[in-house]
Amino acid sequence: MHQYTVAVMGLGVRGKIHIHGLLENPERYRIVGLCDINEEVLKKVAQDNGLADVPQFTDAEAMLSATRPEIFVFVVAPEMRLNLVELGVKYGVKGISLEKPMAESLQEAKAMVDLCHENGIKAVVCHQQKYLSQMRALKKRIEDGEIGEVRKIHVECQAWFSQLGTHYVDYLLWANGGHRAKWVCGHVHGPICLDDNHPAPDYLLGTLELENGVHGYVECGYLAEAHNPPEYGSSDNRLTVYGSEGYVYAETDGFWGACTKATGGRLVTGKDPGWRNHQQIPIQTPYYTEFADWMDDDKKVHSCNIDTAYHGYEILEGMCLSALNQTRVDLPIGDLAYEPVIARMRRELKPCGSSKMYIYDGKTPRKERD
Repeated sequence: MHQYTVAVMGLGVRGKIHIHGLLENPERYRIVGLCDINEEVLKKVAQDNGLADVPQFTDAEAMLSATRPEIFVFVVAPEMRLNLVELGVKYGVKGISLEKPMAESLQEAKAMVDLCHENGIKAVVCHQQKYLSQMRALKKRIEDGEIGEVRKIHVECQAWFSQLGTHYVDYLLWANGGHRAKWVCGHVHGPICLDDNHPAPDYLLGTLELENGVHGYVECGYLAEAHNPPEYGSSDNRLTVYGSEGYVYAETDGFWGACTKATGGRLVTGKDPGWRNHQQIPIQTPYYTEFADWMDDDKKVHSCNIDTAYHGYEILEGMCLSALNQTRVDLPIGDLAYEPVIARMRRELKPCGSSKMYIYDGKTPRKERD
């Protein structure tokens, strides 16, 4: 069992969670470098995590040049990620872990995938909420045949697609055994969230067909249905999988339900700890355990691998293209020589009059904005 050297860039809330996941796998990882542009944050995170003796940097290239890690973890804004993959290539890393969404355009995301393939880099995108117990239970019920043959899958996220939608398209593919999408159709509207640091239209509604005939329906944004009390606000979300003999659902906030053969056709519901308890339920730990296993063995492909993440991005991009071009989009999208959809939506999407939406900022449960 190999212990991999790791350099980490970006030590905000998510960056600290990545560090915890690495430290909770002590036999698999050794952190050799920390980087953040804020020196006070850098020193505090190092001190708080027993890493005060680890070299500290305010520049990513300086860190990679000095430490030459096997794995590069970075938690930064989407527009920076392609440049950091290029830096990883330059300094010979063999593994990369990054946050979602991969980039701000499918063109950039494809460039990242190609760089990883061409340079033998194993990369993972942090769709880590599939490690929540309620998500695992949903997957097991499907695999155990409790709902019979899967027929359709419904995604509902009140947060816009670059916040939670990329997570949930990944979980849709995961719940359906990894089958890829053949085509997508979509609708988008509203420009407010295009100004966010994770840009997207205010609302996206899309449909798709997967290779095994299962249909998927994706809603991301303020018009998606709210299922839970108001304190859950615009992070309200749900993945529902319908089968020939029942259905199951799970939410990252912990809520779940099952109406299956095992429940006698009766809806049974419950609540497990949700993503808000990520410090108490270390879902980043199995994410990094699985990454080390893949680094050790090519056959143990990580469930959050960059190819699957790219396909999820492609599904959402295709829905946007479908809406803008008023046509079905077949996948894979081969010719990427078109204007990036975020830029095009910024130009073409019009305000929605007096309609109100709920803005998700990752902290405040609900913020209303005209």
